[in-house]
Amino acid sequence: MKFYKKGSKPYSQKSKDVVKNAKPSVIKDNSELFKFDIEELKKSKCKLIIGTDEAGRGPATGPVFAAAVCFLKYDEELFQKLNKLNDSKQISEKTRLELYPIIKECTINSITMVDENMIDRINILNATFEAMKNACMDVVRKVQTTCMVLVDGNFKVKGYEFPQKTVIKGDSKSASIAAASVLAKVERDNFMLKLDAEFPQYSWKSNKGYLSQAHIDAIKKYGPTKYHRKTFLRNILNNQKIEQQKLVF
Repeated sequence: MKFYKKGSKPYSQKSKDVVKNAKPSVIKDNSELFKFDIEELKKSKCKLIIGTDEAGRGPATGPVFAAAVCFLKYDEELFQKLNKLNDSKQISEKTRLELYPIIKECTINSITMVDENMIDRINILNATFEAMKNACMDVVRKVQTTCMVLVDGNFKVKGYEFPQKTVIKGDSKSASIAAASVLAKVERDNFMLKLDAEFPQYSWKSNKGYLSQAHIDAIKKYGPTKYHRKTFLRNILNNQKIEQQKLVF
């Protein structure tokens, strides 16, 4: 994988010019999200911006997902198509499902996951970094040019050696991070629906793997499944004063 020097042809040769020529007056509804990315790209020495975010750090079940999203151009058509774009936590499930195919169509993107077994081995923070790194590297391979990665939160992605910048609450500030948050959230929610069909007694359809009371009660009654993060159960269930011997690991 190589960095392209200034003057070399990126995946979208006109993308930088489009960004330079983008005028705030043409940006509608969620203007601040797109203006943030446009300004970050102007300040960087890179040709494109990638936003990355995760879904599923907190649940006690299933993988953590990460997505990386790169807009190749910014124009009126894009702004209109994504006029409902926002932090995935601030919009309804219906809106997320509406945005998902549009984001997939309008961007170069990648969605990756790290499963519960790896989470137990390397911890959730490192697993999140691994998922983000793999998603970002996949997008860089696809666009074949120098990219600045905007990372949601205050930690840079460990092991990612290319330019990156942390953005606290980035999913409410950056269009590319917000788009990544939507892809990761929808993908993980869909995955948890599949797991719920296999183990309906844990109510994953509604709790998405978080330790709701119904989920805790099911673990007490049936024990953990192969999809549970065993380290999460030890830590959290001890705090709930649930008898550990009832859990069969």
